[in-house]
Amino acid sequence: MRDRQDLQFAAVIAGCGILVGLVYQFQLWTFRPDGYSALSERLAYWDFTNLWSGGRLAVEGRVDAIFDVEAYRLALRGWFGFGLPDQEWSYPPSILLIGVPLSILPLPLAYGLWTAATLACLYLVLRNLQLPAIVTLALLFSPAAVMNSIFGQNGALTTALLIGTLLLLPHRPVLAGILAGLLTIKPHLGLLLPFCFLAAGQYRAIVAAILTTVMLVGLTGLFFGFDVWLGFFKETGPLMQKIMEAEYPQPYHKNALTAFILGRWLGFGIAGAYILQALVSLLAIIASVRIWRPQFVMDNRLRALLTGVLAILATPYAYSYDAIPYCLAVACFFLADRRLPRWPIAVAYLWPLFLHVLNGQGIGIGILPLAIFAGVMIRLAILDDRSAKAGSSVNIALSKAS
Repeated sequence: MRDRQDLQFAAVIAGCGILVGLVYQFQLWTFRPDGYSALSERLAYWDFTNLWSGGRLAVEGRVDAIFDVEAYRLALRGWFGFGLPDQEWSYPPSILLIGVPLSILPLPLAYGLWTAATLACLYLVLRNLQLPAIVTLALLFSPAAVMNSIFGQNGALTTALLIGTLLLLPHRPVLAGILAGLLTIKPHLGLLLPFCFLAAGQYRAIVAAILTTVMLVGLTGLFFGFDVWLGFFKETGPLMQKIMEAEYPQPYHKNALTAFILGRWLGFGIAGAYILQALVSLLAIIASVRIWRPQFVMDNRLRALLTGVLAILATPYAYSYDAIPYCLAVACFFLADRRLPRWPIAVAYLWPLFLHVLNGQGIGIGILPLAIFAGVMIRLAILDDRSAKAGSSVNIALSKAS
């Protein structure tokens, strides 16, 4: 267990993160004369307006407008003002099953309910980590969670689904598979899950994930028409690819943290950036398969959190608000493993709050702290696994933090 000074240090760092987050929140809800946020330069609800607007268009029988960029922007400006910056629909249609009921409420109330409900989902997962209550509370307001609420994004929900899947996989594989199927509302964050399921030999989880995904597709088609899936693959998918491949840097790259963006910053063309991303994704897959084999000795909670970081590394499309699994992993590994030094871990933990500073200067290194952290943790996990099999004492376990 960490000594008292280490825990005090961790408390100070967590407090600093929360304080900076409160400053950001104050700026977010400080409005310019045109009514837009001083921080985001648009509606304070930011990305949540996409979920709400998609739901509203579906309620009004105009779901096709979601897949027509100009019609979609015109609808949003009709609701929120003609000075609204360009926005695009970027989700699979299945998320409309959430967006429709939220869109029935006024936007401010829907935003508040969405933020509270997704944090509640994250809290349920954190409880399964069996951390002290004060640590759980601090992690609910971790740097990436703060960024998620500022954007009005779904990072708390996707983290709950991703980490929940991994925590449940060894003992409740069917429920794990159901959560994995639900994660298809943001499928690129679940790229590693099939490999983890196969490595662990949890075939029931695979079946449950497939059936859940089919059910979501079917329900979405029944409620909104199956043409929405055609629109997603013909319009939304190519549009998101075009946005990702746009000339570097773009304003939205400020919060990006992928190997693809690192490649663009290094001067690689699109093909070169994809190759770099593919190499990082392959390494993440190999590492995930290694630690999820039944014979690998590792505390399952730490394994789940480490896989959450690898999942971010594996996707070419990730931003600061997707990094909640990373913040959870940094904090929990620090509490569980005394080999990790204080200050590098502190910088790593706070990174999602500040990566936009360097990224905003066109220095696209957002992914590097995540990659370094994951590499170090994988190395230590392999050493501990070897020591355990050799009969040496290995006491690295998250339960020691409580």
